[in-house]
Amino acid sequence: MSQTAIIGAGVMGETLLSGLVRAGRSTDELLVGEKRPERVAELTERYGVRVVDNVEAARAADTVAIVVKPQDMAAVLAEIAPALRPGQLLVSLAAGITTAFIEEHVPTGVAVVRVMPNTPALVDAGMAAISPGSHCDDEHLDIAEALLSATGKVLRVPEHQMDAVTAISGSGPAYIFYVVESMIEAGVHLGLPRAVSSELVIQTVVGSGKMLAETGTHPAVLREQVTSPAGTTAAALRELDVHSVRAAFLAAMEAARDRSQELAGS
Repeated sequence: MSQTAIIGAGVMGETLLSGLVRAGRSTDELLVGEKRPERVAELTERYGVRVVDNVEAARAADTVAIVVKPQDMAAVLAEIAPALRPGQLLVSLAAGITTAFIEEHVPTGVAVVRVMPNTPALVDAGMAAISPGSHCDDEHLDIAEALLSATGKVLRVPEHQMDAVTAISGSGPAYIFYVVESMIEAGVHLGLPRAVSSELVIQTVVGSGKMLAETGTHPAVLREQVTSPAGTTAAALRELDVHSVRAAFLAAMEAARDRSQELAGS
C-alpha cells in the first residue's frame, strides 16, 4: 500500500489532507507530520488520520508533501533528509523554493516536484502549477498531479515560469478580492445597502467566472457582448481605460513576479 505523508499541518496542509479524504483517499494511506500536541489531537479527531513526527512520516511514506513556510524549509529538510531515500517523491508547496535548493539538501535520487498552489484550494477550486526537478520523471509528475487534483485543477509548467505563475494564480485571488471589495464599496457609494451591494457583486463575479470556464469564449468577446454602443458599460469601461487600469494590472503582476524572484534568490 502506497503511503503519502503531509509534513506541515497549517491551513494549506490541512486543505490538502481534507481534499484527499473527500476525494476518497483512505486514511490508512495517509500520514501527517506534526509536533504540536493540540494540533495532533485536532487532526486525529477530525480525520481519523495517523499523526506522527516529521522523521517517521518521511521514513514511512513513498510520497512526502512538504507544506511549510519558505523560511522553514531548510530546517525541515535538515530534519528529514536522513530518513529519505532514492526513489521517493518529495512534493514542495513552499513558495519560492526551487527544486535545485531542495535537491541540495536531500539524498541523491530523491525526485522533487515544486508546486505553486492558491487559496481557492480551500473550496476544491484551486489552481496548482507543478514543475519537475532533475530526478523527476513522468510517473512522479502523474503522482503529484493526482495529489493536487484533489483540491482543484493542476497544470504542468517548466520551472523557469514559476515566478510568473506565482504572480498570476498564486497571488491572483488577492487581486480578485481587491476588485470585489472595490465594487462593493462603489455600490455603497451609489446608495445601495452594503448587504445588497455584496450579494450583487459576489454573484456577478461567480457567474462571470462560470461563463468563462464553461463557454470557453475569449473574455474580450464576453466583454463586448455586455457592452452596448454608447451605453452604461461603455461609459464605465472608458473610465477604466482613462485611469490605466489594464496597465496597472500589468505593473502589479510584474512587481509580484519580481518579488517572487527576489524571495527565491534569498
